[in-house]
Amino acid sequence: MSQNLEVQVTTPRRVRQALLAGAIAGPLYVIVGTLEALVRDGFDIRLHSLSLLANGTGGWIHSTMMVASGLLTVLGALGLSGVQRTGRRSYAMIIGLVVYGLGIATAGLLRADPAEGFPIGTPAGPPVVVTGSGIGHLVAGGIGFLGLIVACLACARRSARTGDRAWAACSAAIGVYYLVAFAGIASGAGNSVINIAFTVAVALGWGWLTALCVRALNGKA
Repeated sequence: MSQNLEVQVTTPRRVRQALLAGAIAGPLYVIVGTLEALVRDGFDIRLHSLSLLANGTGGWIHSTMMVASGLLTVLGALGLSGVQRTGRRSYAMIIGLVVYGLGIATAGLLRADPAEGFPIGTPAGPPVVVTGSGIGHLVAGGIGFLGLIVACLACARRSARTGDRAWAACSAAIGVYYLVAFAGIASGAGNSVINIAFTVAVALGWGWLTALCVRALNGKA
């Protein structure tokens, strides 16, 4: 209790606000994305990536959510940098999170090409027309995902050095799982198992970010 009170007293208000922003990013993405997946006609999480929700009626909701989540992630990264002590600051983790946030926000501005029968009326299979926006979306998202993987692994290394073995193991496990799932989805071998595995990785990644920012608010940076 005393440690938490001390952190609240000594941590600048703007830093705490940035950490709160980072903690909100994950629930915003997961909750809005889940609701969209449930209510959008023709969407099947076993076949479709969440990015396809940016297409069709109401697609602006998904795009806006991605931009907002990405920018909140950048704020969270800046907050984490503000609470880490000099000499023990993980620049790789901070930069990785900034890259992740900017990648997600940029991907939100660049709409994925319709594919796999979504939205309704789209032919089955890969995009009929590949646009610059669709390519940009994939590139920005891919760079962002790699940033998160780096952040997870860098956090694991830092936590191991500070003796927080449980959090180190959790961060490493999520980073490695995300890497494997991302490699599967990036290979183009799309099937229900890979799609669901990557969706789980995305949810775990956002959950990890929220936990990271909450831990920092509680003095465990």
